Amino acid sequence: MTFFDDLPEPPQRPRLPQPLRPGWSGPPSDELPGVVHIGEFVHNSRQMVMALKLVEVYSTGCVLDLVWSVRRGDESDSEWRDVMDRSFNHPRSSLDIGTGLQVGVAFPDGRKAVAAVHGPPMYEGTDDVTGPVLTTLGGGGGSSNDEVVQSTAHYWLWPLPLDGDTQLVARWDELGMPESSLTLSGEQLGDALGKIRKYWTE
Repeated sequence: MTFFDDLPEPPQRPRLPQPLRPGWSGPPSDELPGVVHIGEFVHNSRQMVMALKLVEVYSTGCVLDLVWSVRRGDESDSEWRDVMDRSFNHPRSSLDIGTGLQVGVAFPDGRKAVAAVHGPPMYEGTDDVTGPVLTTLGGGGGSSNDEVVQSTAHYWLWPLPLDGDTQLVARWDELGMPESSLTLSGEQLGDALGKIRKYWTE
């Protein structure tokens, strides 16, 4: 017997039911998504490119995987540091959508959403949320050196747009990127919907 062998067992803790998360708040936690490999440029210029790498399709919505890269021109060291700082997209609040990278979507039926840090309040009036909702997700990152800055960001789009094509629109005034867009095929998203797998089958 060792010192720790006769310690009492901790008391059993009651299992608490988990609250249901509204669909607009993020991807389901029990699904392996279907993946649409997009690999298309949203914007492509001499100094900056932005591309949509892929879309992860879930039963309720999809995750947009954006990547961008800015390369150095004739900026001084000080100017390049400013470019690097601006190139990492860090909105200060859910209301701070007018600076830095602006991302939005236009649904086939004319409805629009602009990305924010947070969606509607989690447990207030969730029955009234009809969407579309576009929110930032964690998991992005980036790197930089004396010649180039690269970064990524993930966005959750709810509900999943299947009835026609959806426009992804982006603009980044501080980096000289004008309003640019890319079309998301509703047919491709629908095909990926059939490839979703549930974690648990019983």
